[in-house]
Amino acid sequence: MSRAARADCHSELFDILERTELTAHSDEQVQRLALLIRKFLIDKVGAAGGHLGSNLGMVEVTLALHRVFRSPHDTLLFDTGHQTYVHKILTGRARSFDQLRKAGGLAGYPQQKESEHDVIENSHASTALAYADGLAKARQLTGETERAVVTVVGDGALTGGMAFEALNNIAAAPQRPVIIVLNDNSRSYAPTVGGLAAHLSRLRLGPPSQPREPAQAAGSLFEHLGLAYLGPVDGHDTSAVEEALRAARTLRRPVIVHVTTVKGRGYEPAERDQDEHMHAIGARPTPGSPPAPAARPSWTALFSETLCTLGARHDNLVAVTAAMPGPTGLSRFQARYPDRFFDVGIAEQHAVASAAGLAMAGLHPVVALYATFLTRALDQVLMDVALHQLPVTFVLDRAGITGPDGPSHHGMWDLSILGAVPGLRIAAPRDAKQLPLLLEEAVSNRSGPTVLRFPKGTTSPDLPRQDSYRTVDVLHTTPNSDVLIVATGILAHSALRAAETLLARGIGTTVVDPRWLLPISPDLLDLVGRHRRVVTVEDNTRSGGFGSALAHLAAVEHPDTSVRSLALPSRFIPHGERHTLLAEAGLDADGIARCVLNSLTPPRYDTAQNS
Repeated sequence: MSRAARADCHSELFDILERTELTAHSDEQVQRLALLIRKFLIDKVGAAGGHLGSNLGMVEVTLALHRVFRSPHDTLLFDTGHQTYVHKILTGRARSFDQLRKAGGLAGYPQQKESEHDVIENSHASTALAYADGLAKARQLTGETERAVVTVVGDGALTGGMAFEALNNIAAAPQRPVIIVLNDNSRSYAPTVGGLAAHLSRLRLGPPSQPREPAQAAGSLFEHLGLAYLGPVDGHDTSAVEEALRAARTLRRPVIVHVTTVKGRGYEPAERDQDEHMHAIGARPTPGSPPAPAARPSWTALFSETLCTLGARHDNLVAVTAAMPGPTGLSRFQARYPDRFFDVGIAEQHAVASAAGLAMAGLHPVVALYATFLTRALDQVLMDVALHQLPVTFVLDRAGITGPDGPSHHGMWDLSILGAVPGLRIAAPRDAKQLPLLLEEAVSNRSGPTVLRFPKGTTSPDLPRQDSYRTVDVLHTTPNSDVLIVATGILAHSALRAAETLLARGIGTTVVDPRWLLPISPDLLDLVGRHRRVVTVEDNTRSGGFGSALAHLAAVEHPDTSVRSLALPSRFIPHGERHTLLAEAGLDADGIARCVLNSLTPPRYDTAQNS
């Protein structure tokens, strides 16, 4: 489609949304609106990057929701939030899509400050049903029983334990209406796995049902739990979805409306390519821009390659993921060693506890997750893995600032949280050469759990060590250096550039990479005692992180040494470009140099606080 044709379609969409009430449209007009929305999404999300496939599959369902219910009077909850682009379009934000996922612009997930129609900001899966249960209880207590509570939950999100905990409670209270729209497209990031997926497949093959009370018929799992069931309904037939939703509201009890949809509907590349275009896509290059230079491999790709190499050497190595074999780099291992790969669905707690069982039987599990999602399984890491001193390796992708996905996806708490786990060792590679070395050390360890964390994006050029101080890599040093910069992971690159800036001002520094960050090694602590001033640099929140742990020990062992922690601020950080957010936190070369200068001449306030 030409640029002019796209502009005409967008103008028509804006005109329809801004001049007419959604409920006033005929069936034919709704179909036209659905077509315009799809073209708009393909154009705007293609330009900005983001979750395309999930939103293309939600067009008719979202239109039906907004035609049957009155948001925000009726509460619409989405699990997860990446399927809310159509909801944003229908609630007055279509003209803001040019700034989708850009700093200060439209968020890629629901955001309360954007609109009163956005309720849940948390984009972690399997939680919305619990919110719905709480809201329904509150509506009953306050007498607001005419305000519907409606939750859209994907079949992939239903594989999470929290979803079943919520269903158990919702079904136990037939007097509290909750309408659960089950958006069944047989996928999350990857095809939905497990017994539930097989059950939904059987339901999809059955004839559409009329509203059924659990006592009348119990053909589905949901009816066995005590929920009413409607479906399956063609999720791309707006009239059929509307009819089912109205029937569900009339029941005035907890009810499942089972809609079947196609992820990526209407966009041939997404329907054809189950990986690259199905879930999320990158931003489309600007016309006329020069071709991008050949990129270095991503951290994820390097991990994937290394794990396969190690799998050939270690017969006891197995891999575990929570519905994300592709995004976490395990697809290659899965293809090469299918019997040694386990996808448990969106169920991080189960993934970790199951890995504990694998380790108890003599295997060495590698559990690959995004850093932000490991926080969901802290209890299992602590009590099921660490308490038993089991050799489980956690590989945390997207550690630190992730960028345009925003606060719920920044992996900025793992060092703080995992630092409290006894016997757990955490490493962070500074470059592409270090990742294979550290991963091999981790999977060879038999004494307890290990963690390897790395950021989103491409790998860093190799930073060879100049020297070593026992187990600590010395990357740069000058004679009579009085300042020690302890850099974690890829921030070693910025620390070295800061050292160059400081040297030009006559300030000598030593830059080191401990490789294994936590627990603090005796060698690093001894090196700290040989300097008067120390600055630690980490892409984790300052509260309870690596720098905090080092400063605590140094205060006891080396009270004459001043230790400052340069880290991410202890607050939720919005979406934006990764390098910009790091610079705003002082985690670029200029910020590190500034922190060192402030440590030499204390100002009226401490910029290292990042508050």
